[in-house]
Amino acid sequence: MIYEKEYAKRRQSLMQKLKKKSIAVLFSAEQKIRSNDTEYPYRQDSNFYYLSGFTEDNAALVFVRAEEEMKSYLFVAKKVEAKELWSGARLGVEAAKESFDVDDVFAYEDFSEKFKELAAGKSRVYYDFKLDYSKVKLLKKYSQNIVSFENLALGVEKLRLIKSPAEIELIKKALEITKEAHHRAMRKSKKLDYEYQLQAEIEYVFKKNGAYSDAYTSIVACGNAANTLHYINNDKELLENELILIDAGCEYQYYASDITRTIPVNGRFTQAQKELYQLVLDVEKKIISMIRAGVLRSDLQKKSEELLCAGMVKLGILHGNVSELIEAKMHKKYYPHGIGHWMGIDVHDQCPYRDKNDKEIPLRAGMVMTIEPGLYLSTQKKSVPKKYRGIGIRIEDDILVTQNGCENLSSAIAKEIKEIESLSS
Repeated sequence: MIYEKEYAKRRQSLMQKLKKKSIAVLFSAEQKIRSNDTEYPYRQDSNFYYLSGFTEDNAALVFVRAEEEMKSYLFVAKKVEAKELWSGARLGVEAAKESFDVDDVFAYEDFSEKFKELAAGKSRVYYDFKLDYSKVKLLKKYSQNIVSFENLALGVEKLRLIKSPAEIELIKKALEITKEAHHRAMRKSKKLDYEYQLQAEIEYVFKKNGAYSDAYTSIVACGNAANTLHYINNDKELLENELILIDAGCEYQYYASDITRTIPVNGRFTQAQKELYQLVLDVEKKIISMIRAGVLRSDLQKKSEELLCAGMVKLGILHGNVSELIEAKMHKKYYPHGIGHWMGIDVHDQCPYRDKNDKEIPLRAGMVMTIEPGLYLSTQKKSVPKKYRGIGIRIEDDILVTQNGCENLSSAIAKEIKEIESLSS
């Protein structure tokens, strides 16, 4: 649980980064139409949620910085009984005043008029540059004598790089649920017939434990399907002696987990599968052991490529000198993606990897990132030894950077060959 005092602290941190005589605006996410008059389940804009904890649509946050004085305002939708009958109760202006530590709360329906008043005499407007054009047009219409428009999202996303203890606890809770889901998949795979049945078992665990949403569309890819990195059809048969790549994580109170495990359909790895799996696992563990404050993510990437390339030479998948193969990017045919990404409110957290001078940001204590090496050996790769073709393997964990090392937040999720086979038996 994150309490209002933490959201208030985040808002204060953001306002301190604003230039004097400026106004900043952040809007809630809009409802998205699924088809005709039905909508997707609503999810708040991540930056808006990070600064407010407010989960309704038709809302806005406004920050005003004068010479020294800084104020924040929340706009929320009015309570309208006829609308609430269909869509549920709204918090409303008066209740929001009691719940949120802002200088004032106004009705969202009065936003244009109030924004014009607050923007008077300001020289800069901050907003998210991904904002819908109709809202950008409104902001520009009601702000006069503006020297510049600046991207508010960059400032918020920089704040999101370092997770608070409360954020880390929510990620840990998401991972507890995701652990149960992956272990259930390991126990159930040989009893099921199709990928979508296994997906249903996983997502049942998410919802049963209060994670009402998956953090991203689950990937349940059997056999050669695992060599399509963003495979989400999940409609193929689960075949004997094949592996299943399962990339699935839940979202708990807006915080993501992101876990990949690769398991045998029948509960037992073949010898060829073991050889590839152990290579990827050894690389993952080595990269995790390198993580600590001050390390560059690009160094983790480079090391993962070197180790995987050397392993592929040893297994006869690639031939030649490792350095020369890497120089020629031959390993990229089988390991085309990055070693990991930031994770938090978004599964691919909207945080910068480089600073304003385009210099890579080193790891710092409190950052959370995934580590996910993989090998993808499609049936179409005829130069690959036949016994390895059609195998795709990825192993992914969620890592908290500490000052002198790291904590694998997902270490309780089985990934050793013996652990997986034991759960499957």
